[in-house]
Amino acid sequence: MILRPIYTAYINDFIDKPQVKIITGIRRSGKSTVLKLLKEELLARQVEDAQIIYINFESFNFSQLFDALSLYNYIQEKITSKKRYYLLLDEIQEVESWEKAINSFLVDFDVDVYLTGSNSHLLSSELATYLAGRYVEIPIYTLSFKEFLTFRTHYFNESKSAKESFLQYLRYGGFPVIHTMDYTRESAYKVVYDIYSSVILRDTIQRYKIRDVELLERVIKFAFDNIGNTFSGKNVADYFKSQQRKMDINTVYNYLNALEGAFILHRVSRYDINGKEILKTQEKFFVSDVSLIYATMGYKDQMISGILENIVFLELKRRGYKVYVGKLAQTEIDFVAEKQGEKIYVQVCYKLENEQTVEREFGNLLAIKDQYPKYVVSMDDFWEESVEGVKHLHVSDFLSMDWG
Repeated sequence: MILRPIYTAYINDFIDKPQVKIITGIRRSGKSTVLKLLKEELLARQVEDAQIIYINFESFNFSQLFDALSLYNYIQEKITSKKRYYLLLDEIQEVESWEKAINSFLVDFDVDVYLTGSNSHLLSSELATYLAGRYVEIPIYTLSFKEFLTFRTHYFNESKSAKESFLQYLRYGGFPVIHTMDYTRESAYKVVYDIYSSVILRDTIQRYKIRDVELLERVIKFAFDNIGNTFSGKNVADYFKSQQRKMDINTVYNYLNALEGAFILHRVSRYDINGKEILKTQEKFFVSDVSLIYATMGYKDQMISGILENIVFLELKRRGYKVYVGKLAQTEIDFVAEKQGEKIYVQVCYKLENEQTVEREFGNLLAIKDQYPKYVVSMDDFWEESVEGVKHLHVSDFLSMDWG
């Protein structure tokens, strides 16, 4: 297994802390691997193997653990001493009323609990009912560009330039499984499509009891087509109306919420930079990995600007930032990212191809009158200048540097 230190370091800081550790993310993003790396860390800390109870609920070996009571009884039998036990429970949402069992473990035993799950709503609203203030959520994302380079070096001994490697990352995305074997682009997209289909069926349709699957897929296509664009539920409903398909706004929002809950989409609110308030209209949605778009719709060069925005958004999230779309008077800042009282501002474009583009991308950031770092990120090979303190970086350099 390849280490993913951005996550393991964070989780290791919480070992033996009283909070339940919730590891969330889209299926096949690497949650199970992170849990196995945690087990190795515990063993390295001299925890006995018998004190570590690891269960993958998607394995047929544990199919009998289908509800809270059967899970509780199984764990109770495994706890045979007064020592602390470590519960590593993978894909916990497969167990009915699992949150009741977790709450009982905390009451009845000396345990340190780690869970993974593939639905954000499952691990927020329902869990909070039983464990209010007693859990921490640790989101896992598909591979960052730096992790992608590590995987390609480990499995294929590649040594390309960063810019050349970024083109491959751009076209293949970051699902770890894609970068452990030598897939053609077509076969890689087939693997990603199978992941997508599983998420849609198990974490969206079944979870939210969606009956009109064809309508759900149309909402997905609209969202994928509009990566990098702001839109509202009304925009989606109006689009369907123009296509002679009736769909009310509440249904649109229910479907978007379900897709967000399954980590297919991430919602990004707008933030008024002058008024310092979050706005409730015209949000953006980004996908959890750009390969999902290619697998379902094919690769389209005309989507490159939105795809680059998506990649930068995910990197900001990986590094622990709260991310917003900035509004400054009549202009838009692609990303306002905040973490622990600090901010960075980022504009993303494909090329700084003419004077108007340069003026727009740099000018929007120069209009912000504070001293926080400001970046214009593009795929330009030749442009190396900064403008009045606003730095320009090739996207591969932005993703590789230590800026947060």
